[in-house]
Amino acid sequence: MKNRQSTFSNPVLSIIIPVHNEADVIPTLLKRLDFVCRQLPGQVELLFVDDGSRDNSVAQLLRARDRYSGIRVVQLSRNFGKEAAVTAGLESARGDAVVLMDADLQDPPELIPRMVQAWQKGADVVLMKRRSRAGESWLKRTTASIFYRLINHISDASIPVDTGDFRLMSRRTVDALNRLPERNRYLKGMFAWVGMPTVTLEFDRDPRLAGKTKWNYLKLLHLAMEGITSFSTRPLRIALILGLLAAGAGGFFGTWEVIRALVFGISTPGYASMIAVITFLSGVQLLCVGLLGEYVGRIYMETKQRPVFIVAEDSDDIAQPLLTQLRVAGNDQKH
Repeated sequence: MKNRQSTFSNPVLSIIIPVHNEADVIPTLLKRLDFVCRQLPGQVELLFVDDGSRDNSVAQLLRARDRYSGIRVVQLSRNFGKEAAVTAGLESARGDAVVLMDADLQDPPELIPRMVQAWQKGADVVLMKRRSRAGESWLKRTTASIFYRLINHISDASIPVDTGDFRLMSRRTVDALNRLPERNRYLKGMFAWVGMPTVTLEFDRDPRLAGKTKWNYLKLLHLAMEGITSFSTRPLRIALILGLLAAGAGGFFGTWEVIRALVFGISTPGYASMIAVITFLSGVQLLCVGLLGEYVGRIYMETKQRPVFIVAEDSDDIAQPLLTQLRVAGNDQKH
């Protein structure tokens, strides 16, 4: 194993880029990465993880291996989602440090040398905080801000606001992440949970170079639910409090109606108010049952112990076309 000083002087840097139907972006992405890699010390592994692309993204990347050095293409057997693709990249990366970035060039690769310098000065994690977010709607920015503040309020891990996956991590940080056994992956929360000495750099996020974003509001809502249920049980406590408040309010209202009838002789038919109260309480009950179902469903998925992803082909290991990576609770094992 290399010591820390030799690692910094002659590092191996892995740049992980998940890809899903990014054929329009890849030529420009490769040119800009090639320019950046020439400025970096040591060796660079460009690790592209294809998440079931249906265009010619993979063909372009494989052809590019003849022109650009250090390219490695890991193809998943189908579309498992970005979190799974990033997980595959983290488990496959060989570098002393690992950079995560998106393929759409909203994360400028020209910032990577600054990130490497911060790592060489002792940081285990270099976070890239978005000073501005070009190309994103007001609604997207507002909902993202609300979500980060909400999850930081109710969860056990503090997730930095206005940061995404664009970051550099040391080898020991990546190893710590790879030891986490859960299959429902909310990586931003996992990054925060691991901790490690962190430096934050600010940057202006560029608009998407080409194509359309793969994230619609339904997918973002699903990701938000993943984050909340993965890192906090407080929603269950909130459901308990709502139940207690509803029961208390119902008991108080019923007692008051009895007193009015017996003491003051006032009888209130109140069919409309009764229907309103019943509807409200039914809504609270359904909300609590649905919330409980989310947690039970997560337990169910974890107990099945299915792999987070399946690698169909690795360009550095063509002799073994199908590699299934399984997780066993407490250990990561490859079969």
